[in-house]
Amino acid sequence: MHYSEILAALRKQFPQPVSDPVHDAYVAFSVLRALDQVDRLKGQSPILGRPVEPDFAAARKARFVEQGRPLEDVIPELVKHFEGMQIWGHPLSQINVVPPPSIAGILGVLLAAMFNPNLCSEESARGVSAAEERVVAMAADLLGYDPDSAGGVFTFGGTGCLLYGVKVGLEKALPGSSQAGLTQGAVVLASDESHYSAVNVAGWLGIGQEHVIRVSTGADNAVCVDALAVAGRSVLSQGKRIAAIVATTGTTDAFGIDDLSAIRSLRDDLSREFSLEYRPHIHADAVIGWAWSVFADYDFEANPLGFAAPTLGALATAAERMRSLALADSIGIDFHKTGYVPYVSSLALFRAASDFDLIRRPRSTMPYLFQAGQHHPGTFTLETTRNGLGPMSALANLLLLGKEGLRVLIGHAVEMAQALRGQIEDQPELAVMNGRNVGPVTLFRVYPPGVDKGTAGPREFSDPDFQVEVRQINEFNRAVFRRVWSEATAGRGIAISMTDCYRHSDFGTPIAALKSYVLSPFTDVPQMHDLVRHVLAARDFVVGSSSGGATAPA
Repeated sequence: MHYSEILAALRKQFPQPVSDPVHDAYVAFSVLRALDQVDRLKGQSPILGRPVEPDFAAARKARFVEQGRPLEDVIPELVKHFEGMQIWGHPLSQINVVPPPSIAGILGVLLAAMFNPNLCSEESARGVSAAEERVVAMAADLLGYDPDSAGGVFTFGGTGCLLYGVKVGLEKALPGSSQAGLTQGAVVLASDESHYSAVNVAGWLGIGQEHVIRVSTGADNAVCVDALAVAGRSVLSQGKRIAAIVATTGTTDAFGIDDLSAIRSLRDDLSREFSLEYRPHIHADAVIGWAWSVFADYDFEANPLGFAAPTLGALATAAERMRSLALADSIGIDFHKTGYVPYVSSLALFRAASDFDLIRRPRSTMPYLFQAGQHHPGTFTLETTRNGLGPMSALANLLLLGKEGLRVLIGHAVEMAQALRGQIEDQPELAVMNGRNVGPVTLFRVYPPGVDKGTAGPREFSDPDFQVEVRQINEFNRAVFRRVWSEATAGRGIAISMTDCYRHSDFGTPIAALKSYVLSPFTDVPQMHDLVRHVLAARDFVVGSSSGGATAPA
């Protein structure tokens, strides 16, 4: 067959470049067909279809064939890969920080996917480039930056946001390092509860993972500013440069919120004390916590949305701490976490757009780009190609929800967490670990028979003679989690997460915990009761199982 005949058929497999109502209907019908096949997989359980385990061995045997297949055959091939997938919006899904995306957020992704803008330049993105700037301005206004002078770029996740912050900070501390490399030792200061991406970024930037200085945190999981001061003075006295101070504003496991005001004052004091010719860059890792800024102007006294008193107190506490976000030089925002949009939608936001000039490359190094227009983020971004999915989905939800909508979603999540903590504390076998938490995450321990939680809890952290028991209880919690997870993936229970190290004891022993992270708007109080029942049933199973490793500590 002549290639022109094949080409004529292939043209029908693309959205038409000019209006064609008949073909447009075919495109829409194809989308609906895929959605219909996925919908058939939905039931009452929190997974799609049957509990199927991924077959990686079979996947590695796949080969690229000579002849293509009709779209009608391709759709079920795609859909089958979603069987066994967790439904994040299901009220029985409480896994980590994964929200269900809204319809508007999905449409933002769909439109961007259909017309494929590249945010490298306005040449290749046109109005979608303006959409990115629009979201930057809206986020800057929400978080307290001046929208007229702030700048930002969407990137590949929270790690990407941190990478931009540390990269700019490194250029401030060691000017010319992009060209000449690291001519002097540099460090990153972060709390011991900060995200591991700080270590990851330091490794990729050549700073070195060993040069991330982890500073102790208090019981509220916020960094100890006095300890941060000691660490800062120590590295500066050694002649090292501070590439960045990472302030965590909403840790993944425990929602700890560092005191940005105190960190900013410390940074300024160190700059004067050591006569630094630069000011160490402060990056706020607010990929989760940014959304609480919608409560900055909420009337907590009148409480027009009618939140319960414990929820109101938690929201007010978090909002007060988030008021200081604008004191950071840059902020990481994940709309795909607490913004309810699809992956990936991450914004690296800077107080001063001029900071990007520190990492900008000469246009002469990219002679085939930037031939038209004035807006060219590709001259300083790590990525040349950046798709428009992130800003379009973020814009969609910012417009859809407004402050009130996001307040309701965040407030509901916190209210469900508060309800769960009350249920857990009523059980003698369960204990909340992050009692001072003001977010939607609940970390809790399960204790085996013969262990009193009131006695064991304090000893786990502070008794050197109890550390062997701590490790045994850790293993018991892992066994309980495995049972809960197997039940959830079989569609019979509630899907939750686990962390191997909520915190370390005073003697370096990791404290494991089960984790409920509520973000679904469909979750309600009955599911909190169900979760406790499922965990207790899993505990009974482990206790009764000879293979559960459920030996009670002596």
